[in-house]
Amino acid sequence: MPPAAPVSGTLTIAADHPAFAGHFPANPVLPGVVLVDLILAAAGITAIAGITRLKFLRPVRPGERIDYTLERLESGLVRLGAHGTAGPVLRGDLRLAR
Repeated sequence: MPPAAPVSGTLTIAADHPAFAGHFPANPVLPGVVLVDLILAAAGITAIAGITRLKFLRPVRPGERIDYTLERLESGLVRLGAHGTAGPVLRGDLRLAR
């Protein structure tokens, strides 16, 4: 679970990630659920109880670098934000599993 201070990190989406093979062959984009899973795993979060709000702002392409931040809110939710090389990728709030 992220501490009270924001947790941030960077990951690069490998161009050969298996999710790109079928999503979509002529125009590869990373599925949103895969992106969220990669960010949570990189931050050491193994389970969430739910997504309160999550908005995908643009597609993530093969080889793209993603900078993410997780911040615990007073409400107990965790705010997730991510930016790629071409700008914001997603933002939203998650409830972590206990």
